[in-house]
Amino acid sequence: MQASVTVHRFRATCAPASTGRFQRLQMMARRAASLVWRGLVAVCLGCQLAAPAQPVAASSAAVPLRFGILPLGGAFESRNDWEPMLADLSRGLGRPVSVLSVNSYEALEQAIQRDQVDMAFLSGKMALDAVSQRRMNVVAQVTRHDGLPGYRALLLARKTGDRTTLKDLLAQPDRWRLARGESRSVSGFIVPQLQLFLPNHIAMETRFASEVVGTHQATALAVANGEADVATNNTADFERFRLQFPAEAERLQVIWESELIPHAQIVVRRDYSPEFQKKVQAFLVDYARAKGPRGDAERAVLKSLHDLAGFLPADNTSLLPAAKLAYQLARQSAMSAQWVNESARQARLQRIESGYAEQAAALRGAAP
Repeated sequence: MQASVTVHRFRATCAPASTGRFQRLQMMARRAASLVWRGLVAVCLGCQLAAPAQPVAASSAAVPLRFGILPLGGAFESRNDWEPMLADLSRGLGRPVSVLSVNSYEALEQAIQRDQVDMAFLSGKMALDAVSQRRMNVVAQVTRHDGLPGYRALLLARKTGDRTTLKDLLAQPDRWRLARGESRSVSGFIVPQLQLFLPNHIAMETRFASEVVGTHQATALAVANGEADVATNNTADFERFRLQFPAEAERLQVIWESELIPHAQIVVRRDYSPEFQKKVQAFLVDYARAKGPRGDAERAVLKSLHDLAGFLPADNTSLLPAAKLAYQLARQSAMSAQWVNESARQARLQRIESGYAEQAAALRGAAP
């Protein structure tokens, strides 16, 4: 396993004899200070330098489990949000847990592909990719206090001004400035593209006057501050935004809502033993369910963590809705794209159909 703590190694250098013992001590102090500073910078930025890949040893209690987090707000904010629960996870599993909090979906995906992540909190598309590439298994799915099995994608616009209605947006998208999520974001890109824009012959990447790509917090702020006219978002993150930025939220309105989107999953690297995966699953499912002070404390942790209510046991079949969304988006994109001839379009559609069938079959047969 790759250690999440970077060890800096320095070659000892002898000082000239004329420098004396005092100068040698000064040199050692400067090197020690440099080491501490580098470590602090790495922690603050959530950076990790990967060690060479080694076989997973789930029984090695001294080796940290590396937990990857989607950048829902910012890297630093996400790290602070998750640390209390991950401290409880560390105690429950009897081994340290480190946090990998990144600034983009792409950075987290690359870390997963390089086997620098042992566990992760992922939305549908990223979890689907991790499982389809045979790197991860789903062990749990989050739940929220509203009791709904999912959340909704949103479009936000300002309450006042020239561009405030969905009708105006669909009529003249080239006049609007868009703030959206990354292409891997389910609510920030995939669902609005699939359920609203492509059916109205609008490609999000090309039809708007300009675009800003960022987190849900960043997109909402862009519209609130007049830097964009419309933003993709979702019900869960917009609730959080209202609490953190009440003045800015008051300037915004929801002009479109999607159908329900399944909640995010917790995934574990596939090369951990089934016994270890079940142990992680048992911890998550039991978390915040106890009565008394311990349960109250855990429920408070989840409440502050995106208003989560707990976790449900899940396996890779929980990603079938995400696979269907990806299939529908690929098919819709193929139908609306320009092709050399109809044969080329049909060939593309056939590949999409066969790929979806294979993916769905793999998900049904790949429970942890």
